[in-house]
Amino acid sequence: MIFHVMTLFPELIETCAGSSILGRARERSLVEVRPVNIRDYSKDKHKHVDDYPYGGGAGMLMKAEPVYDCWRAITDPMEKKPRVLYMTPQGKRFDQEDAKRYAREEELIILCGHYEGIDERVLQMIVTDEVSIGDFVVTGGELPAMLLIDAVSRMIPGVLSEHSAEEESFYSHLLEYPQYTRPEEFMGLRVPEVLLSGHHKNVEIWRRQESLKRTYLRRPELLRNADLQKEDRRFLRSLEEQNNDRKE
Repeated sequence: MIFHVMTLFPELIETCAGSSILGRARERSLVEVRPVNIRDYSKDKHKHVDDYPYGGGAGMLMKAEPVYDCWRAITDPMEKKPRVLYMTPQGKRFDQEDAKRYAREEELIILCGHYEGIDERVLQMIVTDEVSIGDFVVTGGELPAMLLIDAVSRMIPGVLSEHSAEEESFYSHLLEYPQYTRPEEFMGLRVPEVLLSGHHKNVEIWRRQESLKRTYLRRPELLRNADLQKEDRRFLRSLEEQNNDRKE
């Protein structure tokens, strides 16, 4: 999987992509992250990539030409042009299903904006997907891009063990169960006895129920798309009954 990141701050992308699981995936050639500096495609002798917006207003706007030329430099050698993901709070909210879908691509181009945004004309020309990581504004698209790259990379075979990926929050539309490690007791709080029992079936049941409970209490809307078995629905009904009893 190759991520081409169009950015004004390639060093930020390079630093983030060189650490932890993503860094190891790059070392094993499972993932490539290629930052491309948009400023290199400015024809201005001072390498300016921004200008004042027509119609007035606060701030500066990234110009169309260097963004377009940067995209051309990436895509011209390719037989098939990849999807171009523009990181913007106006885009579709990114979720786990998007991560799975993008992980099936061989290459992706991610466009990081700055200042007050990018000239709309070049967005219309090259962008296939507008992507948001939430209803808030950050200084630039680099950190949102790295969040997307990290989430997508975890769905690529070999980056994580299959077991690890399947048990993470949102993979099955359920939040992950609580986890514990040594010592058995910390400041008066003990590890649940079932986890110390060595009874794998009981541990599996406990984890499933804790995952259901945590999802029911914190993100109940996720349950609509979860793959629930008969015993799961029975357990959720018992939680709902307990909740109703407390309200009375």
